[in-house]
Amino acid sequence: MTITQLRYVLAVAEHQNFTKAAEKTFVTQPTLSMQIQKLEDELDIQIFDRTKKPIELTEVGKKLVQQARNIVNESERIQDIVDQQKGFIGGEFKLGVIPTVMPTLLPMFLNTFIKKYPKIKLKIEELNTETIIQRLLDGHLDAAIAATPLEHMHIKERVLYYEPFVGYIPPMHRLNQKKKIDVADLDIDDMLLLEDGHCFRDGIINLCKIDKNYDDDHFQLESGSFETLVKLANEGLGMTLLPYLHTLDIKDDEKHNLHYFNEPSPAREVSLIYNKSELKMQIIEVLHNTIAGIVKGAITFQNVQIISPLGKIKSDS
Repeated sequence: MTITQLRYVLAVAEHQNFTKAAEKTFVTQPTLSMQIQKLEDELDIQIFDRTKKPIELTEVGKKLVQQARNIVNESERIQDIVDQQKGFIGGEFKLGVIPTVMPTLLPMFLNTFIKKYPKIKLKIEELNTETIIQRLLDGHLDAAIAATPLEHMHIKERVLYYEPFVGYIPPMHRLNQKKKIDVADLDIDDMLLLEDGHCFRDGIINLCKIDKNYDDDHFQLESGSFETLVKLANEGLGMTLLPYLHTLDIKDDEKHNLHYFNEPSPAREVSLIYNKSELKMQIIEVLHNTIAGIVKGAITFQNVQIISPLGKIKSDS
């Protein structure tokens, strides 16, 4: 049994196809198939049911894949130990970022980070939270930036910053004359939301549920971007809530439509998350410190109330 054979097994288990698995592991399909067959012969078991389309794991195969993932992770930890001992901070690092964070956070830290750590090859993907969690568990991401808490037993969370919600309220809206707004002022029925699948959308619905149950059957105009929500609000179709960092890019002639909350301001918790296997910790550490240090100067709110994607609320001051 070799680490390489276990990597091949994991690839086939993920892609449910020998040809795709071979492409992803950069070997020919006959080579991959032969190595997996050798492993099955050695263990005297059948890992995959090849009669199914797509290919499926057998019951013993499912147990083997769980253990194989642990073994492969531990083998990669050896290189981590060597790198840390040498003080080396480099190599490929795969980072996932949720869509409501990507456009504002990336320009703030990326240039600084790649200049300071030129030996790190960052591969960044914009992904929703559900996909991020699965890719972290499968070992296809080294870390991610997402709204937390997620409370997943196999994932660690390190808070980067707390980002307050800010109301974007057009002139003709019922709340426009209020200098500051309260959570109790919000009405989900005149709220423009991001489309389903965004954790920021879930946070707003959870926030509004404090005082009013959300009627899923009520018509809602939803969009995939904050920029579109702002334009729709300007057309008199409702108000919306924005993460604070997104308000920094609002046009000067629209800034008067921004309304802050009375303290404690509702906010989201944004964290660097990673698998509890804790691989590549030296890169995770410098990434966390770089982002947290830069954002700390941009967000100066002190008293906030964290609204999580799970619907739980906690205070942080």
